[in-house]
Amino acid sequence: MNRLCIMVGTTLGGYLGWASGEAVGFGFGGAFVLSGIGSLAGVYAGWKTAQKLGE
Repeated sequence: MNRLCIMVGTTLGGYLGWASGEAVGFGFGGAFVLSGIGSLAGVYAGWKTAQKLGE
């Protein structure tokens, strides 16, 4: 369950980061950086979600 939650969080976080970078108009480089930051946030959120589901 832990890996699944982290994978979903990474996917959603990366997508949201990329979409927000494109919406603001940062171009490829800015969207790539925001996608990485979103992916890291998604890993953390997925990990915390898996912990709460495991209780």
